[in-house]
Amino acid sequence: MDAEILIIGAGATGLALAQGLRRAGISCIVFERDDGLFARSRDWNFAVHWSADALRAIIGDEAWSKIQTVQVDPNTPTKHMDGLKFLNAATGELVNEAKIDYFYRLKRSAFRELLADGVDLRFGKRLESVNFSEDGEWATAKFADGSNVTGRMIVGADGPKSVVRDLLLGASRPTRIPYVATFVQAQFTREQALFLRSFHPLYLAGVHPDNMFAFFGMQDASDAEKPETWTFFFYISYHSSLEEQDQAADWTSRQYLDVLKERAKTFCDPWKSALEWVSEDLPVWHSTFSDWDPSVPEHKWDNRNGRMTLAGDAAHVMTVQRGQGLNHAITDVSQLLEAITKSRGDGTTNQATAISDYEARMTERSGEEVRQCTINTKMLHDWASFQNSPVMKKGLKKD
Repeated sequence: MDAEILIIGAGATGLALAQGLRRAGISCIVFERDDGLFARSRDWNFAVHWSADALRAIIGDEAWSKIQTVQVDPNTPTKHMDGLKFLNAATGELVNEAKIDYFYRLKRSAFRELLADGVDLRFGKRLESVNFSEDGEWATAKFADGSNVTGRMIVGADGPKSVVRDLLLGASRPTRIPYVATFVQAQFTREQALFLRSFHPLYLAGVHPDNMFAFFGMQDASDAEKPETWTFFFYISYHSSLEEQDQAADWTSRQYLDVLKERAKTFCDPWKSALEWVSEDLPVWHSTFSDWDPSVPEHKWDNRNGRMTLAGDAAHVMTVQRGQGLNHAITDVSQLLEAITKSRGDGTTNQATAISDYEARMTERSGEEVRQCTINTKMLHDWASFQNSPVMKKGLKKD
């Protein structure tokens, strides 16, 4: 046996699980297909709110004491209570505000670096197949480089296009839905940056009467004294049929940005000015939306006597507009750690039972959230019904 737990994927889910296992004295290895922690040039941010206490318990007080340093603005302490404002994106009028208790906006690259500390992390490892021993005890991961690693359990934490999920269920791709978004990260002049940030120092949302949704916020404000170094993160999303998505699949970054600039002309600030000011050759990325509900009967997998399971985006793919994905991933990690340690405890619960119990809890909880998030996305892109959407009715609280 090379390690007790083999984790596929070095995203936030896999690394958080590795930290929890390391602190519990359980050997684990994290395998990442990329060649390094920062192999991809693109970065983004995500929100931790109702799962913050669980995250602190997973990583420990020492690592948690550094959580401020990995936020998009490390210089401004997180408020006990803040509000995510929703504007009429055409007029700038406030239409709603979601109150949030301790809303941590984390820069993904910095958060992963924090979670990777002390972890046995191996890069350039693309999983190809898994073999299970006949005695029901072991699982061996086989990688594209020809190496094999054996453990008591394999955890797929390898994101929405999970290879582990495909091995469990066959090709099981997320379901595409007819909405898309174009994301922008950009820096501006000092005067422009101060103007754009005057609307809110960290985050702002907008619902447009023409059935569009938008978000605006910070990606990196590390140097408080130099606004010209701040990086802003923003997007506009809108309805796009699957046929339209296919037709635009080969578009260049410039084509997507041109469409975004045209749409932004009907928006209020900060979106209008930000899209007017960005250079026409600025690289952007375009994303389609999809979901994957683990509670659907045909998505139930055989965990092979508790030897292979899923967590995070590999287990449930949610749309982004209610900011729930990372919070459920952290909860997955917390509950999976509980299951693993329980099966190693007094011998009253075996691994197969503990993992099956984890999966039952996870699929019920996250399946409901997947469905709520998809409903929320559809309603936010419908001016006639957005006020009845889950995010307007319930905010970002745990459902």
